[in-house]
Amino acid sequence: MTDRPVEELTFEEALAELEGVVTRLERGDVALDDSIALYERGAKLRKRCQDKLAEAEEKVSKITVGDGGQPAGTTPFDAG
Repeated sequence: MTDRPVEELTFEEALAELEGVVTRLERGDVALDDSIALYERGAKLRKRCQDKLAEAEEKVSKITVGDGGQPAGTTPFDAG
């Protein structure tokens, strides 16, 4: 767990820290007070990740949806 404010973390940083929080809580070897603090931090990290994903989705929507809500300028996805 870092001391950096959650609001300053990138999506990737928040997700990695959230995974660490979940791992520590699942192990069950953390004192009760520490578990509560971890849970609270985890809740903030989860919200940060959700907010960043929603922000990215909105940006992509603006790029790919034209006037009137019709798709504009899209090309098929090629994972190859």
